[in-house]
Amino acid sequence: MNKIRHLAIIMDGNGRWAKLKNKNRSYGHSRGLENLKSIIKKIINLKVKYLTLYTFSYDNWKRSTNEIKYIFSLLDNYLNKNYFELKKKRINVKFIGEKNRLPINIKKLINLYNSRQEKRSKLNINIAFNYSSKKELLRAIKLIKKKKLSISENNINNNLYTRLFPNPDLLIRTGGHKRLSDFLLWQISYTEIFFVRKLWPDFNSKDLSNIINNFKVIKRNYGK
Repeated sequence: MNKIRHLAIIMDGNGRWAKLKNKNRSYGHSRGLENLKSIIKKIINLKVKYLTLYTFSYDNWKRSTNEIKYIFSLLDNYLNKNYFELKKKRINVKFIGEKNRLPINIKKLINLYNSRQEKRSKLNINIAFNYSSKKELLRAIKLIKKKKLSISENNINNNLYTRLFPNPDLLIRTGGHKRLSDFLLWQISYTEIFFVRKLWPDFNSKDLSNIINNFKVIKRNYGK
């Protein structure tokens, strides 16, 4: 039976879900956040130690200004409201991604959360925000050159945003699209990938359990 240490999720479909309900895209993002809370509870129950969430890509700046502002306000409100609650539940939250273009209030919250890492955590969450895997790799190579190290697989691993996490065992993308969208391209070389038709607000704990049960019995060869 395969054990899962690190789960990665591309939470796709909030906007399309809202459109189907004759609502604006912001409503979809709000419901998507509510759904995430219940999924995190299930992940903790399943004793998964590491979770990486794709919440805002570097290319999402192409969206409307109003939608971007709403996503930022959702994040700002949630992080401010739940700082001590997350600490009480021993959930570490860390942000990975580029800080350029982000509002000052979001940068301050990112710095606050990144500086607070509980040692005896139940769950460690990476929030990929303003994230690009290509830019992460370029950043790692620049750091390696700055440190005057050789370009090697090990040195790249040690200079990625995800250096403290094992590589994902499982990646789930909701929303029906079968693409990676510049997400953890280096880290998922041997990750099992499940593409789900359900839009993110409709994805539930039962769906997650079914995927993990399927993952457990997959024969993972790693090139053998």
